[in-house]
Amino acid sequence: MLNNKVYNILKVLATTVLPGLGALYFALAEIWDLPKASEVVGTIAAINVFLGVLVNVSSVQYGRSDKKYGGVINTFNKADGTKVFSLEVDDGGLYDLEKKDSVLFKIKSDNE
Repeated sequence: MLNNKVYNILKVLATTVLPGLGALYFALAEIWDLPKASEVVGTIAAINVFLGVLVNVSSVQYGRSDKKYGGVINTFNKADGTKVFSLEVDDGGLYDLEKKDSVLFKIKSDNE
């Protein structure tokens, strides 16, 4: 649903920036008698809940998809009984692997 950049920005907003902003305004409104503290903090909270829903839906969709995999490791048995493994790397190829900290591969077995 969301690309990585948008997802990461929304996640930081929903988990850190907006809660911090709401708490800051609420505290300053009490100290300095700023107007409409409940309305401002309520609006920030409503926006934060909405962003949290977007982030969660995107996370669930990603978790159910194959997008999290960098490729597939195929396994099959040869006629002589030896096991063979073959690696299929998804779009981006092997050159993008060296830029990553970790890679997750799906396992497909001929036994399935």
